[in-house]
Amino acid sequence: MTVIIAGVSGAIGGALAERYLAEQPSEPLIGLARKVENVSGRVREHPAVHLVEWQAEHPLDLVSHPEVRSLLASAQGDLSLIYAAGWLHDDTASPEKRVEDIQPDTMLQAYQVNCVGFALLVQALSPWFKGKRLSRVAAVSAKVGSIQDNRLGGWYAYRCSKAALNMLAKNLSVELPRKYAPVACVALHPGTTHSALSEPFSQSLAKLTVHEPGATADNLFNVLANLTEEDNGRFINWDGRDLPW
Repeated sequence: MTVIIAGVSGAIGGALAERYLAEQPSEPLIGLARKVENVSGRVREHPAVHLVEWQAEHPLDLVSHPEVRSLLASAQGDLSLIYAAGWLHDDTASPEKRVEDIQPDTMLQAYQVNCVGFALLVQALSPWFKGKRLSRVAAVSAKVGSIQDNRLGGWYAYRCSKAALNMLAKNLSVELPRKYAPVACVALHPGTTHSALSEPFSQSLAKLTVHEPGATADNLFNVLANLTEEDNGRFINWDGRDLPW
């Protein structure tokens, strides 16, 4: 299986890369990261790993990466694309508690990274979905993107961008099988995970079950490994249960 992980420098993306490398150390893994130097040394130095500097704000330029095109063209077995990039806050913006806190730049940044980047990535890579092999296309989303499950409000940019990501995954699950069957395109909730993204909220997270990145990677790996084309179009919790849209 050839695996492509977008956001491989993040806590979940990096842990997923390590999980795949442990399971299939000789199979190619293509990692996309905003800054390659931020990818963990264990992943960066592995001989099966091919890293590409990439920003969710721009289409993936495969013309500039012939080695990746070659890997995709010669890939044997199934293909897995995992979008683990995400944005919640930075030094100047934090999740909104009230409607008065909404800022257009924050909203746009969240949409760009959490949703649009996935669309552009699928657009660039979909030609390699062709064939009899199963293509797994997975967006690491969030339960807070569930419209039906929203009972607390707040976190406008993050919630709305993840809801948009869910709709994108659902839309792709309708279109992709028409062209590239067999396909399983899904949205995944990884569970709350210790990471730079969650670090500022450690006090409120004390009431929740919080997983270490390795445990989250194990959970998602198990879900992904068991996907079939019958799972196409699902929103799946880290433990395999369906979540409401």
